[in-house]
Amino acid sequence: MSQQNQPTPDPGQVILIDKPLTWTSFDVANKLKYACKFKKIGHAGTLDPLATGLLILCTGKMTKQIDQYQAQEKEYTGTLVLGKTTPSVDLETAFDAEFDTTGITPEQIQEAARQLTGEILQVPPIYSAVRVNGERLYEKARRGETADRVEGGIKARQVTVSAFDVDAERFPEVDFRIVCSKGTYIRSLVRDLGLLLNNGAYMSSLRRTRIGEFRVDDAPTLDAFIAAHRAVSSEPLSTNE
Repeated sequence: MSQQNQPTPDPGQVILIDKPLTWTSFDVANKLKYACKFKKIGHAGTLDPLATGLLILCTGKMTKQIDQYQAQEKEYTGTLVLGKTTPSVDLETAFDAEFDTTGITPEQIQEAARQLTGEILQVPPIYSAVRVNGERLYEKARRGETADRVEGGIKARQVTVSAFDVDAERFPEVDFRIVCSKGTYIRSLVRDLGLLLNNGAYMSSLRRTRIGEFRVDDAPTLDAFIAAHRAVSSEPLSTNE
């Protein structure tokens, strides 16, 4: 085959998707791979199944840019609830403790959020994909291990929280907005805010609204993207008269 007849390599593309609730990031990538016939696809930053919002995926040669997108600043909005805890710090697992929230003031909540702003050391939650001794932490957790029983311990990591805004108007529900660096666990911030208040907290909802300059407002749903892709792919090629 001559060079002129060789197919042009697929340059790839960057895809924004508003991830649906209960789907894993891998689920979304896998669905797009088969529905849109992408030979190579990967996502740039995991979202928990119980979170929604912006997911960046790259196809073809653009998969080489995944690390670049993963490293960018992220913004989240969501709601935490004071007075109860779960092992996963969200609604994936059942409540395991209850606390009296009487006497907690909005000012105290704001002060706790302030203490969790800036460059901080953060311990990932036991229900996370962090590897310890070659095994994912969530695998240990589902086997019944707790954070204090993990061999070697769960090491703290330095992260940057640029903003942690809280609104306690619906107390004990607290709405929040967080801007943070790569590797920040929002569930850990929720857990630690509860601890700073000598109480407990879990996350009831989470939505990623921004990664770098990319915003969820510009991201279609999974079904909408697939429909649009198929519509373009099925268009007949135009010919010159």
